[in-house]
Amino acid sequence: MASVPPPLPPTGAGGPPVGSSNLGIAPNLGGLLCYVPCCIGLIFSVVAVSLKKKSRFLRFHAFQSLLLHGAAIALGLVLSLLAIVLGQISSFFALIFFPVQLAVGVATLGLAIFMMIKAYNGEEWEIPQLGALARSWA
Repeated sequence: MASVPPPLPPTGAGGPPVGSSNLGIAPNLGGLLCYVPCCIGLIFSVVAVSLKKKSRFLRFHAFQSLLLHGAAIALGLVLSLLAIVLGQISSFFALIFFPVQLAVGVATLGLAIFMMIKAYNGEEWEIPQLGALARSWA
């Protein structure tokens, strides 16, 4: 007597989303790629948003990733300008901002890795303030 394998969980039962997008990849892999640090995630998010997709999941992560990248770039620019201005007053102030910039960079990288894991596992975890805006756009 042959044993019957257990049935697969239905879509939306906590597993990764199934199906594909117009990009030809699984939505959970696309969501992961949106959060890849540096230019790769930013470029992939722009491509994912600009193409008309079938996947609301991928669209949500693409918009949230764009907002995260934008916030990280804006915060980095503000901290750099502040370090330059205060460095003109005293080099001590410029030295204080280096660990602050490093901590912000490490925190952003940690958040991106966390979001890559969440997206790959099929979760639509919302980053505070950014997630609600991304959900309204998706």
